[in-house]
Amino acid sequence: MLYRKIAETIRKHLESASNKVLIVKGARQIGKSFIVRHVGKELFPNYVEINLLEDSIQEKLFERVRTVEDFYLQISMIAGDRLGTKEDTLIFLDEIQEYPHLLAMLKFLQQDGKFTYIASGSLLGVTLFETPSIPIGSIELLDMYPLDLEEFLIANGFGQFAIDTLRKKFERLESLDENVHNKLMDLFKKYLFVGGLPDAVNTYLETKNVVRVRKVQTDIQHFYGADATKYDKERKLKIKRIYDMVPSNMENKKKRMVIKDIEDKKGKRYNDYQDEFDYLINAGITLEVKAISTPKFPLIESSGKNLLKLYLNDVGILTNVLYQQNIRAIMDNVRSINLGSVYENVVASELKAHGHHLFYYDNKTKGEVDYLIDDYNTLSVVPIEVKSGKDYTIHSALNRFVGSEEYAISKAYVFSNEREIKKKGKIIYTPIYNVMFL
Repeated sequence: MLYRKIAETIRKHLESASNKVLIVKGARQIGKSFIVRHVGKELFPNYVEINLLEDSIQEKLFERVRTVEDFYLQISMIAGDRLGTKEDTLIFLDEIQEYPHLLAMLKFLQQDGKFTYIASGSLLGVTLFETPSIPIGSIELLDMYPLDLEEFLIANGFGQFAIDTLRKKFERLESLDENVHNKLMDLFKKYLFVGGLPDAVNTYLETKNVVRVRKVQTDIQHFYGADATKYDKERKLKIKRIYDMVPSNMENKKKRMVIKDIEDKKGKRYNDYQDEFDYLINAGITLEVKAISTPKFPLIESSGKNLLKLYLNDVGILTNVLYQQNIRAIMDNVRSINLGSVYENVVASELKAHGHHLFYYDNKTKGEVDYLIDDYNTLSVVPIEVKSGKDYTIHSALNRFVGSEEYAISKAYVFSNEREIKKKGKIIYTPIYNVMFL
């Protein structure tokens, strides 16, 4: 079974006697149901799982449920012999976005106290955004993402002790010896082509077959692009068009969404596609990076919707689109291949999985910096530059950014393939795999 850090968070919540229902949200195919099921069965003798997506397609037992009593009636017909008390019975409502009225009912089910509840949703970000009766004070949202780099390393044989040792070395700015560095770089590059979707990771671990891994990624990518089930045909086509544009946009110098290219129409603005962007972002299948021209802590106060960048939620899907089954581009450092967009994508997904909001610096006179994150310890902004080539010390925009007294930067990171960790002024140069420790 794949190790997922989120399991401990779920376990602690279920053991805490919280008065809120935990809802795990994220994109499809990232392992939400599996990990909730694993923890739930471990903690509760009576475990009841209701897949509301299947119910909406088949029996529709919960479609018209509007009261607590009606809910109990339906549950008892399905699992009457497995219903005990709140202490020993967990009811897992999977794909709860299919029935938004059940989201509103969670408050009353929790207050009634007959059983313990947990839920998950694949398009929950979209549903929550559009449902006015959500009982915000009665639910706790937990974002889940594909396996991050640390989880991928553990899946490939790294123990927790080894991970903790690597973390301490990074915190002390100590370089690894060449053999360990090469081993980590090899696994990092494998992560670039396998990614973090559980089906792809398991397929890689079981078969080591690139063709089979790519088949899993292709199927999920196509599913993501066609999954806008709540929209009409015209809007679905726009969503798919934007989603399909993401990899090619990332290969451009600016990497921003070019609005006029969506339908090849002049005069279109971001607001004309607000719903489509919101769907892709709230469904968890793309990651948004917003532009900041005047960086102030906290960054969210000075962000805007214009000059938006989108990245894919999984780097394996990206490298499948770009290189298909030829992984030499990733593994062998082919000179003609620029992995800049791939490195940027993996950093975006890593930062997002660690709870960071994503921003980039954009200034007409001073240039661009790949990422900005908030540092809540120093109440300041941390700039991050990502380099895939040997010119990792060339970053004029970052130099100007760090050198500006107006921004009060205390430290910045440059992530690259270089083994040695170095600090020059406020800039810390460190190997790319250390992004897992930010």
